Amino acid sequence: MSSEVLDRSLILDAVRVTEAAAIAAWKLAGRGDEIAADQAAVDAMRTALNELAVDGEIVIGEGERDEAPMLYIGEKVGKGGKAKIDIALDPLEGTTLTAKAMANALAVMAWAPKGTLLNAPDTYMDKIACGPGYPAGVIDLDKSPADNVQALAKAKGVNPSEITVCILDRPRHAEIIASVRSVGARVHLITDGDVAGVINTADPETGIDLYVGSGGAPEGVLACAALKCVGGQFQGRLVFRNGDERARAARVGITDLDKKYDLHEMVRADAIFAATGVTKGALLDGVRVAGGFIHTHTLVMNSATGTVREVRMKRPL
Repeated sequence: MSSEVLDRSLILDAVRVTEAAAIAAWKLAGRGDEIAADQAAVDAMRTALNELAVDGEIVIGEGERDEAPMLYIGEKVGKGGKAKIDIALDPLEGTTLTAKAMANALAVMAWAPKGTLLNAPDTYMDKIACGPGYPAGVIDLDKSPADNVQALAKAKGVNPSEITVCILDRPRHAEIIASVRSVGARVHLITDGDVAGVINTADPETGIDLYVGSGGAPEGVLACAALKCVGGQFQGRLVFRNGDERARAARVGITDLDKKYDLHEMVRADAIFAATGVTKGALLDGVRVAGGFIHTHTLVMNSATGTVREVRMKRPL
């Protein structure tokens, strides 16, 4: 099954899917309409998926069926084929970023053999992540941010002051920020886009060593698919604010509401991850038009081979 899912042609198809969503969203960048930009990306991604020779099911999508008319959890996509896959997607990670033409908006998708991606409910998740090259267990969600910074610094052979931690800029993270700064580490605040925030820990050029904080659980699965391809560590625990969110978890089969998941429990088989830049960011360049051509920049990764490709597409307008 894994070899079928990770066929070279399907990897290229993944690139085409995220490219289509990114271009559609980019056309509405800076126009102040988050809903329209997101809908354009959803429409384009769904159309592209339905052109593929796969038997796909959305396990991480735009929401439950009564909330999302397209790319809802449980929706079947593709024309059918031997490859039976789970699909996790965010057609536009960074709707606000796109509406304001700010950096780091992405179109993101991951897929893996059917039944191997965590069907995470649309709730928050406490997360911690670091890149590859560290001993197993170097980070722990149950330890304080300060303790995790010190453990990572020790493993890296540097002073905590040389560690940079990426955190979503939210009032709920005030204590995390204070804990990180208490040991002298740098805090890199982002306004949106925690999939990119987690992935940045695996790219030395970003300067990000650690990601800490709470964000969407579905985005956690997408980020884990990327880390699965390049190495790194991740732990997450679902956060439930009310009975409705606990009911969401029950509907997708989650019974242990306090479970601490690691990367390989969230993505249980080889996976493909693709992300195309909508607006220019630390990870990818955004869509741009020059000389009568449209240009895109995509990162596509295959955990079966550990391959990471940067794909730059140029086509006439």
